[in-house]
Amino acid sequence: MRVALTGVLVLLALFVAQPYVTAFLFSAETPRAVTARGDLAPAETTTVTLFERASPSVVHVFAQSAAQGRALMSLDDTDEQSEGGGTQTGTGFVWDAAGHVVTNNHVVQGATQSGGSISVRLSSGEVVAARVVGNASSYDLAVLQLGRVTTMPPPLAIGTSADLKVGQSTYAIGNPFGLDHTLTTGVISALQRRLPTGEGRELSGVIQTDAAINPGNSGGPLLDSAGRLIGVNTAIYSPSGASAGIGFAVPVDVVNRVVPDLIRNGRVRNPGIGIIAGQEATAARLGIDGVVIVRVLRGSPAANAGLRGVDPQTGTIGDVIVGVGNRPIHRLADLTAAIEAAGLAKTVDLAVERDGRVRTVRVTIADVAETRL
Repeated sequence: MRVALTGVLVLLALFVAQPYVTAFLFSAETPRAVTARGDLAPAETTTVTLFERASPSVVHVFAQSAAQGRALMSLDDTDEQSEGGGTQTGTGFVWDAAGHVVTNNHVVQGATQSGGSISVRLSSGEVVAARVVGNASSYDLAVLQLGRVTTMPPPLAIGTSADLKVGQSTYAIGNPFGLDHTLTTGVISALQRRLPTGEGRELSGVIQTDAAINPGNSGGPLLDSAGRLIGVNTAIYSPSGASAGIGFAVPVDVVNRVVPDLIRNGRVRNPGIGIIAGQEATAARLGIDGVVIVRVLRGSPAANAGLRGVDPQTGTIGDVIVGVGNRPIHRLADLTAAIEAAGLAKTVDLAVERDGRVRTVRVTIADVAETRL
């Protein structure tokens, strides 16, 4: 019994002492040796290279309103704002070697409307004064001109949005919540989305991505896996105001058409007939093949031609555009393409369905960039 009891006591002592013995013998009281990891995975190398090449072209935009109080609310709440000084911040990127910077119009709108000031912080940390040389609220785009810069950052490489595919990798660089040069990744979730912009308009052909876009990303670049610009991040869908994995970007083909006009003329010509079109999904549910006119802009060619929108009192559908000349129209993208192909000041014949009957309405295409509801 004595032997058994002694054995039990020894085992109990060892059990109690074990943590202390282990800590004494195996504690790492000096820096541990680094374990070699080998080469980065190919996907990691691609992402690292992309960021190192593109990030110097991305800038932080600060728009200071001259008015006291809170700055104007942005279209999509993807900017940071300061209530005290009326400062609105966002992202931009260098467009050319002359120092033009592209950003969202809603980022700088408060400053331009109130006569405030705009400054840009480059990736080097240098802060430079900037001025607006042109803006297009209907595309939510603006172009800034940098002041004197010590070293001009390189312009971003330009891609195309015409051949994008759902599932392609996307990379967004911006300044969410004021955190400079943040990279988020994702894929193209959908194409041909529609997005409300300024003056009650809608932009078609918008890119949807699940790359995280948060307040402060507005105006930043959306890149493909080759590091080329494919869109300008402009909005998020989020009830909470933070990223919910549904972000939207203005397609680069639109940007590449609009920005040169803004640099050259300070504004962009927008050929159109002056209508707000209904959602395609709604039209499909109603069995309508064509573009439903929801509203007609005052003083527009559509208004002058007598086109009708949806009755605001009864909700009754007015006119549905089903053709332009001999070209059938199934959705808004078809109508936009036909109008742009015809060109400004040209007359087109619209096939319009009203009350079950199709009639021809002649409309002259005009610059509707400044036409308001």
